[in-house]
Amino acid sequence: MYLGLDLGTSGVKALLIDESQRIIGSANASLPVSRPHPGWSEQDPADWVRATEAALDALKASHPAALAGVRGIGLSGHMHGATLIGADDQVLRPCILWNDTRSWKEAADLDANPAFRALSGNIVFPGFTAPKLVWVARNEPEIFAKVAKVLLPKDYLRLWLSGEHLSEMSDSAGTSWLDVAGRCWSKTLLDASGMREDQMPGLVEGTAVAGRLRHALAARWGMGEGVVIAGGAGDNAASACGMGTVAEGRAFVSLGTSGVLFAANASYLPKPESAVHTFCHALPETWHQMGVVLSATDALNWFSGVTGMDAAALSAELRDTLKAPTSVTFLPYLSGERTPHNDAAIRGSFTGLGHESARVVMTQAVFEGVAFALKDNLEALKSAGTALSRVTAIGGGSRSRYWLSAMATALGLPIDLPQDGDFGAAFGAARLGLVAATGADPLAVFTPPETAETIEPVAALLPAYEAAYQRYRALYPALKGLSTL
Repeated sequence: MYLGLDLGTSGVKALLIDESQRIIGSANASLPVSRPHPGWSEQDPADWVRATEAALDALKASHPAALAGVRGIGLSGHMHGATLIGADDQVLRPCILWNDTRSWKEAADLDANPAFRALSGNIVFPGFTAPKLVWVARNEPEIFAKVAKVLLPKDYLRLWLSGEHLSEMSDSAGTSWLDVAGRCWSKTLLDASGMREDQMPGLVEGTAVAGRLRHALAARWGMGEGVVIAGGAGDNAASACGMGTVAEGRAFVSLGTSGVLFAANASYLPKPESAVHTFCHALPETWHQMGVVLSATDALNWFSGVTGMDAAALSAELRDTLKAPTSVTFLPYLSGERTPHNDAAIRGSFTGLGHESARVVMTQAVFEGVAFALKDNLEALKSAGTALSRVTAIGGGSRSRYWLSAMATALGLPIDLPQDGDFGAAFGAARLGLVAATGADPLAVFTPPETAETIEPVAALLPAYEAAYQRYRALYPALKGLSTL
């Protein structure tokens, strides 16, 4: 048996597979997010441990024999988080999360140094880890002075599980400290942000062994000795392993809390000025590119809170047949935006509202706004040398047929839906655990699922969607100066 642990922003998922990759069982535990100030987003790492314990306790209750048979564990987690650890391995402050934009000034300062784009292959985004540490140095110097290690969220779970200070390439590529072409920490970038290499975890590939489960924890859940913990992956690379998006030309669109358009690459193809992320993949000598929208289902969940209707009910009001865009346009920049704008200060908006703009019209605009934001990502990927002919949809938002139809029409690409099953980050993490424990060929393990259905663009609405997209594009520069942090 093999176990995948996915540390998401809103919860931890534990998933068990057998040697034939058949899903045996899964369990979830929720997580809170703290937003003490505008633009801030934090979590207490102790909550990650409690949620992981709860998920594994639930698996032990439902599948004790299968859990006892675990030989390998893979880890996945939300990226860019700054988990600050003291010399005694104690957490120094709440983890600053990926969607926290407080360090936008520090990010701009670092990005002005050309070494960052040259070596990391990326813009220094406010959500990345390096500017967060510069912010801590400037605003919490007493904490900064105590930092012995900076760990990414899933790697804090590794520390708890195994006692090891280790990370892997795909997650570390999102720190702004990694030489992404060389797949190693860059002394130049660390020096430029006031950090030392001894404050970084050791690095392995995602498919390699990166620790073994502590005896006490193995005993708690009835596992044997020597359970291997794989290097694992950042959540998007882990999802790609689950989806089999590891070969050149394969891509997926993820409609989760954030939105991601992800493409696998056989070579390193940076183009930081496009705001496309170019990161290491979880497999050795592979890379990937992705565009990131900070609010995807988060935008719908926000609108759900405003209207008092749950997201499923809002989607149901639209039914399944795609409609032409109305005069109402929604910009989903609720916490700033990454690709293509790299703008932490911009905020969301509805424009074109009239007396006739009922709730269902605004819901439609939210769906379209996220679809157009991902269309921006597609155009950025094209500019960086990646052309796509189709994508596979994953994430909670992919349960909405209307949203998928809007997405396919906005992108002008067919969207494949995988057969029933769970092919997300937890499944990818479990696959990584299998490879690390058995030494299996990753390409033989990370196969794509069968396609159950394909959602085609609605040809009759392509002109209307293109016109609405051009209106959407014109709004960002018009509103840019009106948003302030």
